[in-house]
Amino acid sequence: MEGLHRALERSARENDVPGAQLVVWHGGDASEFEFGEERHGTGRAVARDSKVPIGSITKAFTATLLMVLVSDGDVELDEPVAEYLPEVRQARGGIADLLTARHLLSHTGGLHSEVTASPDGRSPLAASLLDVVQAPGAGFSYSNAGYALIGRLIEVATGMTWSEAVQTILLKPLGINLGFIAGADPVLPAAPSTASGHTVNRALRLVRPVEQELMSVEAPAGGLAASAADLVELAKMHLRPRHGGSDHGLVTPDHLAEMRRPVPGAEPFGLADGWGLGFALFRGGGTRWLGHDGTADGTSCHLRLDPESGTVVALTANSATGSALWRELLPELRSAGVDIDEPSATIDAEPRTAIPRECTGTYVNGDIAYSVVVRDDELHLVVDDEPAARLAVHDGFVFSVTDLANGATGNPGRFLRDPRSGRIDRIQIGGRVAGRQRNGREVA
Repeated sequence: MEGLHRALERSARENDVPGAQLVVWHGGDASEFEFGEERHGTGRAVARDSKVPIGSITKAFTATLLMVLVSDGDVELDEPVAEYLPEVRQARGGIADLLTARHLLSHTGGLHSEVTASPDGRSPLAASLLDVVQAPGAGFSYSNAGYALIGRLIEVATGMTWSEAVQTILLKPLGINLGFIAGADPVLPAAPSTASGHTVNRALRLVRPVEQELMSVEAPAGGLAASAADLVELAKMHLRPRHGGSDHGLVTPDHLAEMRRPVPGAEPFGLADGWGLGFALFRGGGTRWLGHDGTADGTSCHLRLDPESGTVVALTANSATGSALWRELLPELRSAGVDIDEPSATIDAEPRTAIPRECTGTYVNGDIAYSVVVRDDELHLVVDDEPAARLAVHDGFVFSVTDLANGATGNPGRFLRDPRSGRIDRIQIGGRVAGRQRNGREVA
């Protein structure tokens, strides 16, 4: 495993990652490595217990907390959430009687990606329910708004704030102390200090600290900061006792198994090979891995676990280029006997030589507008009027993504056709589905 430490340091330097943590847990033994500093230029070293904003890996904690309530009989997975949250009844499209906790946990609820700012005085969460991307159960579309709604469901079921509930019901029994980026409750103990995220300009080799920006309502979707060792403690709930695992009696074995089971119709193209209740599912070397990735402002974090072999891998990186660090560590992990792979949607074929003009246009998901345009004989993605990435379209109208700012390769996406007309009417990128606009109106 010592080779992993050298690989971590080498790749972190090459990708301008100021600091990182890597933990590999196998059969009860942990190999732990740290590199660099918590904030660029300060010399404050990354330690075992340094807390890094983990972004969407927060969802794995929120999902586990909800499953504690399901195990206790306080929430039913397949009961319409409107039975618990009357505000859901204002949602359009007749979804109030259809939308369940199972949909929300698996990103098949059809909600917009983000919590929506409201110009008419509605709460951001209520405004996010006014329109949907697709009907509940119709397919996968990654939704932070859905997890914000889970947070609200937890608050109603427990009578506590989300942060108080996650601390009292989940984190304290697990014996871990996390930081709260947003949504912290003043009654909680003081949170540990948190490492800074960093943006990177690869061309100029500029590394700059950035602050975290997150509304409190979004905290259940991305508001925690943790160390790699903390992530391993959560993952150990899914390991057998002989592998050093323990569910602490919080979630029944049946409900833990349900979290790991792929949900029909949850096809997170480019993100993973499937989705359970709160965890992504990955295939690698014949092994089905569970896990989650997370990006906060200037951070990139990754968690994978294999319940069968008792193996957990956790990486935290306090830079937006941490995803490149993760990809470069995968071959080193495989050499060490930990066979993790990228999602099977990884594209190996050469792109089309001709630019498919039928893909150009604007696609919307809530307040987010994805514009696909031709610039300099290339297909570019513009997000909310900001140039974001270069797209290379391959057979089947799947596309690879290259970040314009740092040159990093992102998760692949795809264009989707209307099954009736045959026209391209949607784009799926970052797991999110956005419908095409025609004459200023969404047609998805």
